[in-house]
Amino acid sequence: MFARTERLLLRPGWLEDAPQLFSAIADERIVRNLATAPWPYRPEDAETFLTRERSPAEPAMLIFLREGTASPELIGGIGFARKPDRRVEFGYWLAREHWGRGYATEAGRALLATARASLRMKRFEAGHFLDNPASGRVLEKLGFRATGAILPRFSLARGELAPCREMVLELGGTDDEAEDRPAMAA
Repeated sequence: MFARTERLLLRPGWLEDAPQLFSAIADERIVRNLATAPWPYRPEDAETFLTRERSPAEPAMLIFLREGTASPELIGGIGFARKPDRRVEFGYWLAREHWGRGYATEAGRALLATARASLRMKRFEAGHFLDNPASGRVLEKLGFRATGAILPRFSLARGELAPCREMVLELGGTDDEAEDRPAMAA
């Protein structure tokens, strides 16, 4: 799965991207807001992430800035991942020097539009740690609404549970089973 916006390119990561990925994400302020990224983040963590097998229903893409650079610059990651309860969750991260420029919202719109069309998903789930309200604002701009649930969620980088605000984006439909898992396009 690939997506292109005015300023960004979203594409799957390749092993050759490991040095750029490590450089972009190896920041405690970033990984502490993710559920499964370790801290300290090491070069081999980037390699493991890029080489792990993923279901086509759980695409993970890197975000590259195309604007104002000779070659695309890796600035983040975005995708879907399976939660421990087997539901699929939307998530993203950006390198700190790119925060506050609208890239997360732009990438999110592109990924969600692509997922709607190719995966035919009817429901997207997401969450953000309460001490990261900026992520909640991005999710709201993308159409996510709070479910009212704030649940403890483990953050590997923090090494502990932290309160997480659960959010959902409903696209309609009545098939309860399809709402809980993505359906592959024929």
